[in-house]
Amino acid sequence: MSEGPARSAAAAQRGSCAPPAARLAPGAAVRDGEDLDPREVDALLADLRRTLQGRFGTADETRIESGLRSRGRLIVPVRFHVVASGRTGRLSAAAVRRQMATLNAAYAGRRGGADTGVGFRLAGYDVTDHREWFRHPRRYEGPMKRHLRKGGRRTLNVYTAAVGTDVLGFSTFPQWYEGKPSMDGVVIDYRSLPGGSNKRFDRGYTAVHEIGHWLGLLHTFENGCVPPGDGVSDTPYEAWPVSGCPQERDTCPQWGADPVHNFMNYAYDACMWGFTAGQGRRMRASWAAYRDVGRRSSRGPDAARTRAGAAPTRAGAARIVTPELPPRRDLSAGLGSLQ
Repeated sequence: MSEGPARSAAAAQRGSCAPPAARLAPGAAVRDGEDLDPREVDALLADLRRTLQGRFGTADETRIESGLRSRGRLIVPVRFHVVASGRTGRLSAAAVRRQMATLNAAYAGRRGGADTGVGFRLAGYDVTDHREWFRHPRRYEGPMKRHLRKGGRRTLNVYTAAVGTDVLGFSTFPQWYEGKPSMDGVVIDYRSLPGGSNKRFDRGYTAVHEIGHWLGLLHTFENGCVPPGDGVSDTPYEAWPVSGCPQERDTCPQWGADPVHNFMNYAYDACMWGFTAGQGRRMRASWAAYRDVGRRSSRGPDAARTRAGAAPTRAGAARIVTPELPPRRDLSAGLGSLQ
């Protein structure tokens, strides 16, 4: 989500500069060759259309949305995994509460954007003391997730660690779940939570951005000025990511100024405030296509809810974990209301 002026010429030409589903920090250079190229973007969007057509007989998200909205608000269960190195990175229950509140406010449109119809409730919170996982979460992503991940395709697993100075977070897309379910989830830098020490990225919007990817959104600048862009009709085309905090700009000849304040761009946290209605439809359509499938469990902490009036609820107790041992002891009796 966050981004600086350093961009490669190739990335500038195609309007993409970040690793897939990742947020870059100011001044960061492109890492490896992990950009989503136009063919990969087209493949993700084509797979969504094909899956929706197979499940609903149509790929029209507006038609599908009319049925989904009648169920009420979608509430996603969240498993929050804090990875620390001793005292460093050990987030408190209060920090988790603030992040959950930020998620619910952002996705409900209470920061100024559209109400996406998506909310979140905490299903679990644990702390793992593992120096290597904390310092190198990308390198050890596989073993870390395989050890800590809980729930199925409907459960959002969030991991916090020292992601780095170039990338603030990274995520999987729902299209990837079937191939590698154990890797599903979102990893964010622990300093990016509300009140964190990562200046300009300390309001919790890194999690908002990365979870947008987990729910099926692409960057607003995807594909630059070349159709289909990010595949969402009400996010104008954008040639390259936002840097800093511009009030307005227009980098493409198509209609509309750049969505510089959108959560799926790279502005400073203070300058991000919303999703569009089309992005809300995309998230709910992606949920219906990839996550709301198979046998549904209506009970337990990992049950997703789609009913009128559903709201985030009280979380289970936190626990401490080490790589070699099962959970040992409670850290709190509960985290309280997280709406």
